[in-house]
Amino acid sequence: MAEKKGKPTPKRKDVEAKLKISPLSPTASKDAKRALKEQSRIRRLESRAAYMRGEESALPYRDKGPARRFVRNYIDERRSISEYFLVLIMLVLFLTIIPIPAVQLAAVALMYSSMIFMTVNGIFLSKKLKKLVAEKYPEESTKGIGMYGWMRSTQLR
Repeated sequence: MAEKKGKPTPKRKDVEAKLKISPLSPTASKDAKRALKEQSRIRRLESRAAYMRGEESALPYRDKGPARRFVRNYIDERRSISEYFLVLIMLVLFLTIIPIPAVQLAAVALMYSSMIFMTVNGIFLSKKLKKLVAEKYPEESTKGIGMYGWMRSTQLR
């Protein structure tokens, strides 16, 4: 244990100067940084292009596998009213601003009926997708397939 008594307390600036670490100079030149940035950009563009082509290696984990590919193709080849739910809710929002009670009531009724329809549609879609995946890919797990398909069906394409 170091002896601390018997000498004056050091000044703050002396302690800070002793502890101060000098800033490291940049190891890479501006040209090297620029080249690294360009390489990173090219890699990102290649990865994005592979993702847009639907290459399995470029997809996120939640989208990988033959069952998920089947669900994506199944959902993407048809239209659903669930896709337009967000647009419909925006319309309801604007309709509720109108100071006519009948219009506001109709807007709220439209909102609730579309939510109920979307939920029922999602439940039936989920059951159908699970059944189709279980038939087509018996070795694949159907866990999460229904919700995956439902969420995908609600996205605007």
